[in-house]
Parts: sequence; C-alpha cells; structure tokens
Amino acid sequence: MKHTTKRISALLLALTLLLTVMSGCGSTTPAAAGATAAPTAAAAEVPAAEDPAAAPADAPVIEGLTFTEESPLKYATVFRLFRYEGGYTLIRIDNGGDFLVVPEGAAVPAKMDSSVTVLQQPLDKIYLAATSAMSLFAAVDALDHIRLTGTRESGWYIDAAVEAMQRGDIEFAGKYSEPDYERLIDEECDLAIESTMIYHTPKVKEMIEDLGIPVLVDRSSYEQHPLGRTEWIKLYAALVGKDAEAAEFFDQQAAIITQLEGFENTGKTVAFFFVNSDGSIVIRKPTDYIPKMIELAGGRYAFENFVTDQTNTSISVTMETFYGTAVDADVLIYNASIDAPISSINELLAKDALFADFKAVQEGNVWCTGKSFYQATDIVGEMIRDIHLVLTGGAESDMTFLTRVS
Repeated sequence: MKHTTKRISALLLALTLLLTVMSGCGSTTPAAAGATAAPTAAAAEVPAAEDPAAAPADAPVIEGLTFTEESPLKYATVFRLFRYEGGYTLIRIDNGGDFLVVPEGAAVPAKMDSSVTVLQQPLDKIYLAATSAMSLFAAVDALDHIRLTGTRESGWYIDAAVEAMQRGDIEFAGKYSEPDYERLIDEECDLAIESTMIYHTPKVKEMIEDLGIPVLVDRSSYEQHPLGRTEWIKLYAALVGKDAEAAEFFDQQAAIITQLEGFENTGKTVAFFFVNSDGSIVIRKPTDYIPKMIELAGGRYAFENFVTDQTNTSISVTMETFYGTAVDADVLIYNASIDAPISSINELLAKDALFADFKAVQEGNVWCTGKSFYQATDIVGEMIRDIHLVLTGGAESDMTFLTRVS
C-alpha cells in the first residue's frame, strides 16, 4: 500500500512537471540557484562546556548531541564536516545546505532545525547522478551503496562502475533531468546525489524531495585546488562509514601532489578549452582547479588574467576573444570530457579555420583529454603529471589522460 501510494504520487508529480514545462513557468537559472545562501543548523556559538580550542565559533549546536571536532580538510573549501559523539556527522556544503548523518539504529535528535536534512544510515540505495563522485565511491570500495545511476553503462569510463552495471548491482534510472520517479520509489531510494546540472531543472529536484528522497548536490567543481575535488571522498565516506579508508586514500593522493609541487615553472602557456556547438569557445575561470593543475605541472594558464563576472566555472567566449589571448599559447589542450575527442588537426580546423594561425597548431603541440578525465576525480595527480610531460617533452607512453592531436 505504501509503494502504491508513492507510485500514484510520482505519477501526479510527473504530470505536474509536464504541465509546468508546457506553460513555461517556474524556471530559474543555475546562477540564481547557486546564489541562495546555505541553510545552517542552529549555528550558534559552542557552549562553554566544550573545548574552545577544538571548536570553531560557528560549529552547529544540535540539542541532544555533543560536538567533538571539525574534521580537518587540507584542500577542500566548499564543504565542512562537524563530528558529534555517537558517530553523528553534520555535512555543511557552501550554497548546498546542511545534512546530518545519523548512525544506523541511532535516534534522530528530537529538536532538529528544519533547515537540516537528516540522512539515516545505512544509505545503500543511492541514486547517483553526479558522475564525478562515482570514482570516489569506488576508491573506498563503497559501490554497493549505489543502487541507481543517471548514466547508462556506455557513458561510464570507470571500470568498477561498468562491471557493477553489467552484474545488475547498479542500474540506470533515468538521467538527472528525467529520472524515473516510479523506479526511485520501487527501489526505496534513500538519497539522490546530483551535480550542479540539477540547477538547470529545479523542478526535478523539488519533485524528488517531494517524494521524501533527500537531494545532495555535489559542488566539487567549485573547488579551486584539484585535490579539493578529490577530498570530497571524505564527504562521501561520511555517508557510508568509510572514514578511515577515505583518509588513507586521500593521503596517498596528497603525497603525489606534494611531489608535483616541486616542478619548476617552464613559463610555457597552456590554453584548456573546447568548441561549443554554436562556435563559441568554452574556457575555465582563472580560479578554477584546471588552471591550478596547469600551474602545479609547471605551466601558466593562458587566461590567468581573464576577468569575468560569471559565476560558473566554465565560461563561453567568442572566437575573437579566444584568438586574442591563446593564438600564441605554447600548448592547446582540447577538453574532450565535455565534447567529443578530436584525433587530428583537420578536425580542429573544421570547427574553426582560424586555429591554423595558432602557434601550438603550427608547432604540433595540440593535445586532447580522454573522455574519462572528468570522471576520474580520484587520480587528478595523473593529469597534472601528463601536463608536465607535455611541457617538458616527456614520453607520451607515460601519459594517462592526454593524447597528441596530429
């Protein structure tokens, strides 16, 4: 009876969405959605009884729980983890809300702030629409917590995810913008993890939440350091009880970055981009993690001084603007994690004949990322090493993500 009622609710909600879309009302932009201030969990000062040296001034006070510590994060700045006695964790995501993870069998605090989303463990029927998170779940051997995904098997470039789908352990339940609501109900989905693309379809997020399924939006793309994205492994570990495994894995990746930080800057400029279907060029903001990767690799991002008031990490510019800055760049890297890969200069010239004027094209220094780049959040150090090899004439056979475009 419970599932039947939910199924009817899902169908009614789907009909509501269809009518809303047809009438053209209720739309918002990603920027507007992202600009909303994050809700807080009764963010008052920590009581005097607690250790002031260990507790930040804005540590959330939750009646009935005793705050113990805020987990230290080395690179990530977009989320925080507050710990409480009894294994409770409050996850705070900038512009993304507060989530209290309640251990299996433990009670939900009686007087919870209404702005806090409660996530009761075990969370083992997750609908994962944020592709960048899959590799992090895999890295801590937690794919068994994911039951549904917004990406078909053919769209995954993570072997463990492909294998899980082939076994039927993870199944496709509709893409982020068109999820199968009835399937989410039938599978008793306990959490939907979305990328920021969900802000393009806010009604879908609302509908999932109306079904009683919490929605957590992955904002790791807003991290300014490449390892900040990888450090989101600690957030996902908090959901599934894999804190120790996440800490060990992250320390290994951080050690790789520490070694890479010793690369001497070559002074060579790198333009990282792809060509949109309308002919515009999509680059990354100077504050994005991609320019930081180029810097760590010993290069200089061609658009390091680019000024924009856009809030998105990816920026569309005209070919004229791109040409004016990147025509003399030493290296061009085509971002095929978003667009289709290119394997020849002729393919690049087919997108715009002006590329023939570019120094990197004339000198044969054009490269293309693999489709797996964006999904491989767990091994960003390999991409930094690839860029360093490009800048220093290293062996192409040692590269993980980049291939030469000839």
